[in-house]
Amino acid sequence: MNDDAIKKVLSAVRKGRLSVAEALNDLKHLPYEDISFAKVDHHRRLRLGIPEVIYAAGKSVDQVVEIARSLHRGSGGFLITRATEDIHRSLGIRGSVFHPASGMISMGGERKKTGNVLILTAGTSDISVADEAAVTASYLGSRVRSVHDVGVAGLHRLMDNAGHMNKARVIIVAAGMEGALPSVVGGMTGKPIIAVPTSAGYGASLGGLTALFAMLNSCVPGIAVMNIDNGFGAGCIAHRINILS
Repeated sequence: MNDDAIKKVLSAVRKGRLSVAEALNDLKHLPYEDISFAKVDHHRRLRLGIPEVIYAAGKSVDQVVEIARSLHRGSGGFLITRATEDIHRSLGIRGSVFHPASGMISMGGERKKTGNVLILTAGTSDISVADEAAVTASYLGSRVRSVHDVGVAGLHRLMDNAGHMNKARVIIVAAGMEGALPSVVGGMTGKPIIAVPTSAGYGASLGGLTALFAMLNSCVPGIAVMNIDNGFGAGCIAHRINILS
């Protein structure tokens, strides 16, 4: 349940359109709802500004569906990461959207978009992680632009997008292989940069560790580094930076 939903309940009580008992029933699942295998945190959006998001990997389809339905009852929306089309079909909730590039499922989210989050990928293989960041930031209420395949093997492609970098409030850069792109971008703009190492790459990429180490050791100051393939985390922090302005 978000701020607006609670305000509507309290306003209805004040105007006499809703009894105290009815209002209590609407609010009874704050701060969380215990559904035996999970404790669904309906209060998280009020505390943190970001609602509880369902991480589907490692959960059964039935578990994901029940948690999602609980969140849907509480706020009318939900966001699921690392999901599948099978989970989306099993939800049976009209209006929910499956995002095939990232394997996310969204329902609702903030309709009014603000600011400017730019997402860059070094290569096409990094798009799944970038899309996870894009869907997350957009769901939370950020205006997002994504530009793909502008890695260091062809810097002219990146230079062609210098205008987008100048207009952005915050930039997410997803890169695998040697993970060099965030340093290059950091040398071109003073905007906050969130680097996301991806697991794309050959054997010595070590599942993203090489990119992670390169980003952590960048000589460009002010680059924040996420965990490997953590597009969701990048989308969350980018949104928080974006709305500061």
